[in-house]
Amino acid sequence: MDQTNNSLGFTAWPILDIDPYLRPFADDINKRMDRYHSRRNSLLHETAGNNKLSDFANGWHYFGFHKTDDGWYYREWAPAASALYLIGDFNDWNRSSHPLRRIENGAWEIFLPGCEALPHLSRVKVIVFDGRGIGRDRIPLYINKVVQDPRTNDFCGQIWAPEEEFNWTDNDFVLPDGRAPLIYESHVGMAQERHGIGTWDEFAENILPRIKAQGYNTVQIMAVMQHPYYASFGYHVSNFFAPACWFGDPDGLKRLVDRAHELGLAVLMDMVQSHAVKNIAEGINEFDGTDYQFFHSGTRGNHSAWDSKVFDYGKQDVIHFLLSSLKYWLEEYHFDGFRFDGVTSMLYLDHGLGTAFDSYDKYFSSNTDMDAVTYLQLASELIHEIRPDALAIAEDMSGMPGMCLPVADGGIGFDYRLAMGMPDFWVKTVKKRDEDWDMWQLWHELTTTRPGEKRVGYVESHDQALVGDKTLIFRMADQEMYWHMDKNSNNFIIDRAIALHKMIRLCTITLGCDGWLNFMGNEFGHPEWIDFPREGNGWSFQHCRRQWSLADSSLLRYGDLNRFDQQMTNLVSRVSLLDSQAKANQLWIDQENKIIAYENTGKIFIFNFHPFRSAEGLRLPLNMEGRWQTCFDTDESRFGGQERISHDTIYGSVWLDEFDTNGIIIYVPSRTALVLKRI
Repeated sequence: MDQTNNSLGFTAWPILDIDPYLRPFADDINKRMDRYHSRRNSLLHETAGNNKLSDFANGWHYFGFHKTDDGWYYREWAPAASALYLIGDFNDWNRSSHPLRRIENGAWEIFLPGCEALPHLSRVKVIVFDGRGIGRDRIPLYINKVVQDPRTNDFCGQIWAPEEEFNWTDNDFVLPDGRAPLIYESHVGMAQERHGIGTWDEFAENILPRIKAQGYNTVQIMAVMQHPYYASFGYHVSNFFAPACWFGDPDGLKRLVDRAHELGLAVLMDMVQSHAVKNIAEGINEFDGTDYQFFHSGTRGNHSAWDSKVFDYGKQDVIHFLLSSLKYWLEEYHFDGFRFDGVTSMLYLDHGLGTAFDSYDKYFSSNTDMDAVTYLQLASELIHEIRPDALAIAEDMSGMPGMCLPVADGGIGFDYRLAMGMPDFWVKTVKKRDEDWDMWQLWHELTTTRPGEKRVGYVESHDQALVGDKTLIFRMADQEMYWHMDKNSNNFIIDRAIALHKMIRLCTITLGCDGWLNFMGNEFGHPEWIDFPREGNGWSFQHCRRQWSLADSSLLRYGDLNRFDQQMTNLVSRVSLLDSQAKANQLWIDQENKIIAYENTGKIFIFNFHPFRSAEGLRLPLNMEGRWQTCFDTDESRFGGQERISHDTIYGSVWLDEFDTNGIIIYVPSRTALVLKRI
């Protein structure tokens, strides 16, 4: 740890130099780090002979079902229970024939002699009697497969023990050092065009090649862990060691990850540890009969906004369970990291609801859940201990200082933070008249970040695609998309939406990102919304799919947007724009004429957001000599543009008296953006 002691007696963690505004809160940073070290030491106290969290986070190696040479062991953690009985197909669901015996530290155990005692694919449950002697049928906590009975719709555990282990072929796959993530965020179930739920194998066969061809290097998969309600988007998790049964069996998920690695794609998992489903029959809530086994007791254990349960991150056994889940998915399924959902909800006792994080003292108040901060530090340490090249991305809208700085520097240890303010900014902006767009605010919103911390930028989130909200292009085009997306149709509203869709994406990825994220389908302006099958829509899949044929059609303008996105990601990768960690250098902002220009990684980016006023002879100061040529622009015909920008013209630098520096004179049509390379 690279900290020093100063004359005032407190530890000077590097974070205080990285972000000087934190110096008045040095004592709070000290408390953060003291709690981390204390908790870490207590966790490893009983792990003799080593100092690694990865040797602590092995819950699934002990608990759950384990086949040996002479039979099966089943162990469960239920400290407040009075009795447990294993039931299932193996004993014709006899409710008293197979009791577990209590062993140490709240654990229970049973041994079933014979290797065939629990056949592959046989269904199981456990009856858990609470302290009052009331029994409930439960799904085992560490079960690795869950199935739904098509007759009753009830869920139960299922033994997954195929004769042959999965044959991985990705042993040589590693994330390239320093490669910025270009993330394609996906939901496997809705990734098919047919009406129905897609599978792991369909995604591997049909969608992964698309993602690769589109220029992305990372796929982020939502809804991986088992959730009983399909329409929850995967956020009400019930079983933390089982892949979602909706999409196929566990080996299907392994085939997906293996195929992605074969294509050179990293695979991130949407990790939900910010809350859990409150369901008792399907989930872990009140497993041993108490409301405090995993969660805070009483009101604090209920997330009123999400109708779910809130973990107690201060309990050692809860930390063990959650850290073990992280290690399980990294090792068992070869995931390359996680996008942590709902981090803001974890960090604050009010879950960040209604709090304006407009001053640093909001981060270090009685509202901050310090146990959650410590847990996130432990989680990030564990992830990178197991996979030094793994990615950990935090969905934190509050901007907690140090979220993406190393723990050794006094931070929380994540690699990237989702820049959640960007989608909000673009929603607010496109609601305004074009004449009212603020170029200075645009620059501020897209370039402002925590010192030393990396951001994954994005234009629109998957939440905006849900029913009741609107994607960015649907906000701009609305009902006109139903009638005028064919190439033979002329429509001013569609022309504007397409032009701005391209400009907004190019501006965001080149100005405000260390990484990039796109939700599937948004790259080609997928129309309408996402509406999961539910009673209110007659259980329809009409709006719970992706219409890839729209992007593939040569007659429609969706393909133009798709090609633009492909070439944009290729440009960013080709010049290593995000990898370089270089920051954009502002060259010119003209609020009246809606022009913004900047330099990044040696390229010049010029945007004219004005709805009708073209810059006939823009005199752009560059502060350097050279010759420049257009290498990319949003108005190219292959992107559905009007070809108003020449790629042959050479722009030599000239002296601009009014700026007292060198620059170029260039034509920039309205509602276009262009990229210049130096020659």
